[in-house]
Amino acid sequence: MLDFRLNVFYTVAKRLSFTKAAAELYVTQPAVTKHIQELEHQFGTALFDRRGNQISLTNAGKVFLKHAEAIMATYRQLEFDMNALKGEPAGALRLGASTTVAQYVIPPVLARFREQSADVGIALLSGNTEQIEQQLLNNDIDLGLVEGRTHHSDIRYTPFVKDELVLICRADHSLANRDEITIDELRQTPILLRERGSGSLEVIEHALRVKGIKLTDLTIEMHLGSTESIKSYLSSSRCVAFVSVFAVPDELRAGSLKIVDVAGLSIQRDFYSIQLQGVSGGLADTFMRFARQHYRKDGR
Repeated sequence: MLDFRLNVFYTVAKRLSFTKAAAELYVTQPAVTKHIQELEHQFGTALFDRRGNQISLTNAGKVFLKHAEAIMATYRQLEFDMNALKGEPAGALRLGASTTVAQYVIPPVLARFREQSADVGIALLSGNTEQIEQQLLNNDIDLGLVEGRTHHSDIRYTPFVKDELVLICRADHSLANRDEITIDELRQTPILLRERGSGSLEVIEHALRVKGIKLTDLTIEMHLGSTESIKSYLSSSRCVAFVSVFAVPDELRAGSLKIVDVAGLSIQRDFYSIQLQGVSGGLADTFMRFARQHYRKDGR
């Protein structure tokens, strides 16, 4: 029903590459070029500037993209509403999740949701919180799930599930059998941290600031780009690290990692679902109702 040429234009405009658009749409590059040329002929104006292997949107192309995004959003809502009348949720949901949520929190929800809603196609993108927020602002996703909250004025943040960041170390670490350590001991112990832009780092930084500690006061061993890389590094080092409790249930059960309490320091947070201000309904809301119910049953 949706004009395929509109989808071709939208994909090229987002990827700024005829080659990438062709691969994503499973058509040939000449076919992509033909569809774009037809649109340019129809409207009597160039939609892309072509300079060698680089392309960019013309002013007309930017206007076209704005309307294309609105039309495609309306079509997704139409598809959802018509299927909802039959009691059969269907359509496409473009979901983005920050790293911790994508790896540890949302996969079991996705699996259960697919069992009940097999006609819903879900595409999941991951990145740090800043990247997911930007994807939402760029209309690359319909719904985001993030671990930080930067209060962007164009984004609506809704608490999704509770989390706790815990300090962990190897089971044979000198601190592993301590009931708790002091803030000063934490300051002096080599620590691994997530990269800038990570929601986890933002939360840790805020919790320490309340205690009068800056990140620069810590003995930072390294910044790493994922919780999995932190866990792997810990297995071969004498460092400690703050990670989501969602990320380590298997290691805690196996006894390979231990939680170390820090006196007077508790780092709790909400994971948030994010949508653009003024946007609601459709598959995004259906999915979030399911996700919240899933974790209420799980006791979180």
